[in-house]
Amino acid sequence: MLRSTVSLLALVLAAPALGALPEGPGPAGAKTAAEAEQCPWQAAWASSQMLPDAANALPDGALEDATLRQIIRPSIAGTHVRVRLSNAFGTTPLQIGNATLARSANNASADIDAATMEPLRFGGFAGTVIPPGGEWLSDPIRWQGSAFEDLAISVHVLQHPERQTSHPGSRATSYVARGDATKASGLAGAMAVDHWYLLSGLEVRSCAASQGIAVLGDSITDGRGSTTNGNDRWTDFLARRLKGRAAVLNQGIGGNRVLLDGLGPNAVARLDRDVLAQPGVRHLIVLEGINDIGNLARGRTASAEEHAALVAQVTAAYGQIIERAHARDIKVHGATLLPFMGNDFYNSGAASEADRQAINHWIRTSGAFDSVIDLDAVMRDPARPDYLNPAYDIGDGLHPNPAGFRAMAEAVSLSLFE
Repeated sequence: MLRSTVSLLALVLAAPALGALPEGPGPAGAKTAAEAEQCPWQAAWASSQMLPDAANALPDGALEDATLRQIIRPSIAGTHVRVRLSNAFGTTPLQIGNATLARSANNASADIDAATMEPLRFGGFAGTVIPPGGEWLSDPIRWQGSAFEDLAISVHVLQHPERQTSHPGSRATSYVARGDATKASGLAGAMAVDHWYLLSGLEVRSCAASQGIAVLGDSITDGRGSTTNGNDRWTDFLARRLKGRAAVLNQGIGGNRVLLDGLGPNAVARLDRDVLAQPGVRHLIVLEGINDIGNLARGRTASAEEHAALVAQVTAAYGQIIERAHARDIKVHGATLLPFMGNDFYNSGAASEADRQAINHWIRTSGAFDSVIDLDAVMRDPARPDYLNPAYDIGDGLHPNPAGFRAMAEAVSLSLFE
């Protein structure tokens, strides 16, 4: 491992340096470019990272001398762009040989608009080595694009990582091809997988969009129940309502909990990387806690003392999240937990429903949050308020369908972000 890492570093250092970014034509163009350089970096798209389980990890050797092409849709645009790659859960250096950015020709395929393809550089070099546990930004490039434009990021990985860093619930198709195919317009014969790997963010320089919104959540935010490649999660609908004026960063992980690790690190543990470290974020929406309630009583009978302790611990964790966000001048908006009575996985009963009601009461009345987004009121069945509205239910009593996601987004007052 040491020999291969040293060899790669030698290749990187021998690569030609990236030239200066070209200015626009004449003095007026130069002035515009200089002004653009003063605009701050804003997170335009982000994805929460975790160590995938066996069902969601790429097969052994899949990333050995392979190109990974992934499609994302940023919710704001800017004058420059840079990509954030992640080795957050890796235990060995992640070796990158090449990377490119292009417009996607069709977000349900690996095809790109080759005329828009731009090489990405890292400190002026084509490749880089990302330390274990680290993340790495590409150099900025000029980019003439618009919000909600599908972008393809292609990364040539030299050596399959011993531990993968991933976002399993992408609701988007990615492609793995052998060798360096970062500049190929298509990837014939590529392996298609509905997960993201090694890609945690895309940032833009923007003076127009300065009120970024991060959403910390579980599978409901991650988009369970949405359409693969359809971009119809509730955060997608919210972003389109904002029309590119503010980024909406989906930091949901399916199965995630506030208090304990499970599928991905717990919400308190991942707050720094997924929210506080995101440039330009000024608002945080918290919609998480159902998995804490459900897991407490899953397959067992929890005592009244255990239920009371769970409510106290979840609401205390909310308070910690709020304090840490406020220290970064981030406003925190509490979203009430949706009903999940009747869900077979959790076999929710009266005690679990009482926990949900108690947590929602705290969200509504404690005054700890800067505002309350009452999604429970919008999504519950009017006839049976402890159940999800059937019109919004995918059929499991827990996850909304795209119509439900639209209703959630429309329940958010845009004045919160003004």
